[in-house]
Amino acid sequence: MPTAPPVDVDLALVGGGGAGSLVLAALDRCGVRGLRVAVVDPVRRRGQDRTWAFWGRPDDGLDSLLAASWSQVEVATPGRRRVLDLAPLRYAMLRSAAVYDQAATAEHRLGAVRVAAPARAVEDDGDRVTVRAGGATVRASWVLDSRPRPPRRVGRTNWLQHFRGWWLEADRPLFDPGRAVLMDFRTPQPARGVSFGYLLPVTDRYALVEYTEFTPGLLTDAGYDAALAGYRDQLGLDPGRLRVREVENGVIPMTDGRFDLRPSPRVVRLGTAGGATRPSTGFTFAAMYRQAGQIAEALAAGRAPVPAPAYPRRHRWLDAVALRALDRGGVGGPDFFDRLFDRNPAERVLRFLDGTTSPAEEVALMGTTRLSPMVAATVGDAAARLRDRVVPWRRPTTWQIPPPVTGATRRSPPQR
Repeated sequence: MPTAPPVDVDLALVGGGGAGSLVLAALDRCGVRGLRVAVVDPVRRRGQDRTWAFWGRPDDGLDSLLAASWSQVEVATPGRRRVLDLAPLRYAMLRSAAVYDQAATAEHRLGAVRVAAPARAVEDDGDRVTVRAGGATVRASWVLDSRPRPPRRVGRTNWLQHFRGWWLEADRPLFDPGRAVLMDFRTPQPARGVSFGYLLPVTDRYALVEYTEFTPGLLTDAGYDAALAGYRDQLGLDPGRLRVREVENGVIPMTDGRFDLRPSPRVVRLGTAGGATRPSTGFTFAAMYRQAGQIAEALAAGRAPVPAPAYPRRHRWLDAVALRALDRGGVGGPDFFDRLFDRNPAERVLRFLDGTTSPAEEVALMGTTRLSPMVAATVGDAAARLRDRVVPWRRPTTWQIPPPVTGATRRSPPQR
């Protein structure tokens, strides 16, 4: 069989999921033309295979793509229920079909080459990157790689955010589309970790109801269904009036492990593998969207497509301390989040969760948490970092992010 000649491009996207799709759309939005682009992915993404939820402003350029958005959200604990006014921010839901459709349009306008095969080798010689996929070879000046990868360095705390959601259709108006339930901690709490439910209504008859845990391990298929049914009943929703239209499952890493953002000079990782997932919350979309815009603006200006880190270094340190405090039982998840929302403006908390607060705001936020366990976690984190320098072999060398538990009829995982 003759070998196909190499395809030479300026930019190769290895992986065409959320991160890659956002880059394509951003290139089109910024009016980038004349750039030779290739997309290497065995699957052409389409349809509703995942859902993103994120904080944003009404002028962020995403309005036409949103499935729903809310200016008010509810945070509930066993002791009380609090309604938060998010202005000038909003909580928004974006389903994958809109993102994939926009990316397909952008791909056509850019004249991108598509290689429908998995990348089996990405070789960077410092001048160009060779991507071998199936029987095709792509030579690129730059590669943006969004394929899932474990951390390069295993964290001191390694948790998972894992969840199952039901898209529920009611036979009569049951939901308030003007208000979402962001975190409902009235769910039974695990022995080690945090659980909560949330409700994202799209219309008065259609909503996503989800059960989430922050813990080191996963539940069984039956365990997710039981927890989700229990939360549905806690909301007072009559299952006899509801139809489950779709099921979503997911697993997101919550770790202070370090991801390899630049594995070689001309390869840049995006998405979770590029550090876009916030360790303390699991939110990913806003960072992916920011970085896609930065990449497009850099290429439009003739610069290297290297985005800024998804979060400041000090935020990664704060996340490590918070994860340690939760993992060692120094603070309880419901109490931690309840105090943050109770003693700070909602906008400040949300911008902190999104990684866009200033150092002064972060000091104010940390001052509203319980001082003693957070100090203990800070000292413990510092001691662990010092120990790792002296005896690095004591740390585990690998940590794999498991696939979601889906059962026989479950769909692919969404991301928050």
